[in-house]
Amino acid sequence: MRAVIAEQAGPPEVLHEIETVDPIPADGEVVIAVDIAATTFVETQMRAGRSPGPPMTFPAVLGNGVGGTVCAVGSDVETAWIGVTVVTTTGGRGGYATLAVAAARDLHRLPEGVDLETAVALLADGRTALGLATAARIKPGDMVAVTAAAGGVGTLLVQLAVAGDARVIALVGSDAKRDLPVQLGAEAALNYSEPRWLRRLNAAAPTGFNVAFDGVGGEVSAALTSRLNRGGRYLPHGAAGGPFGKVDEAFAEERRVTTISLSQIAGGPAQQFQLVEEALRLAARGKLRPIIGQTFPLSRAADAHAAMEARQTTGKTLLRV
Repeated sequence: MRAVIAEQAGPPEVLHEIETVDPIPADGEVVIAVDIAATTFVETQMRAGRSPGPPMTFPAVLGNGVGGTVCAVGSDVETAWIGVTVVTTTGGRGGYATLAVAAARDLHRLPEGVDLETAVALLADGRTALGLATAARIKPGDMVAVTAAAGGVGTLLVQLAVAGDARVIALVGSDAKRDLPVQLGAEAALNYSEPRWLRRLNAAAPTGFNVAFDGVGGEVSAALTSRLNRGGRYLPHGAAGGPFGKVDEAFAEERRVTTISLSQIAGGPAQQFQLVEEALRLAARGKLRPIIGQTFPLSRAADAHAAMEARQTTGKTLLRV
């Protein structure tokens, strides 16, 4: 099989394609002939040796989400799975390849009307966005801030908040990305890299925010957390622009602001599985649409990583195998 491997931590160029042996499924596992592999911004950080979680070990084949056809099964897995088109997580790595191993319990069948690219785009981002939106307890009329609002998770959060009759102010990293969240229902989209963006933020939300979804971190976090209303909910879920955001303890106590972390909404494997199933159901009903901004061939995974790091992408970035 072909796989894209990083022999060591480094820039996107460390990703390169190799020929390696085909995997053999163990008990409880299947092998998938991959058509589409998902990418995430976190994977660019892992590849660079700046993983926000446990340190990455190398050499490594990245990729935690794939879609394709089951082509082999472990001895205790129903052979009826062979030939079925599925999407699935891979347990953390191994997705940037023509063949990927996954646990049979993690397989999702595609609902009618949902294509493979859509389903793969919803694997990680769909469960994350649904988990965040549910935990935020959005109410009609709430003023909601969504950062990285032109990204994979951000575009879904905009849709979910709008569907909950909230008012959404979107924050993006460039003028080129401002139109997309507005098309999805946001009242306004602000470029937080502009010098006067804080003034525009105050004008767009003069009474502050009830909910802030923060996938950026750094200085943007400070601006949002200081504008949270009494009883506000702050949900940091990424740090693309700096350290994870925190709410000042005294401010949080005074305003009764609650911080809800990703670890608090993660739940166990069963809950994560059901969040993906719900995201797929919503997509089948036309209630949730992942934005697939760009696709790259598997052999150009390095280019995909470079584009994400340079903030040149919108929505989800996928690899075609």
